[in-house]
Amino acid sequence: MPVESALSSDKSELTISIAGRFDFELVQDFRATYAEKQNVRYTIDMRATEHMDSSALGMLLNMRKTLGESTKISIVNCRPQIKKILTISRFDKKFNIE
Repeated sequence: MPVESALSSDKSELTISIAGRFDFELVQDFRATYAEKQNVRYTIDMRATEHMDSSALGMLLNMRKTLGESTKISIVNCRPQIKKILTISRFDKKFNIE
């Protein structure tokens, strides 16, 4: 599956992994991973993400809006070109990018 989620054993962190292309095709699957708001930290693992387009940026902004500004959301393991897109788009102001 291109989008998978896993809750940590202590139930404090939800990790969402995205494989392949992060684009409009994944909108429903991505939204489903956080639809049931939980009182946890969210980590988006992009280790296997090969491509990201503007619709993916919109999905991340919708996630931020849905979960609220106080919810901790980290984006981790980005390839250099994806990290550059996130930085140019100033997503480092809304998300913790590692």
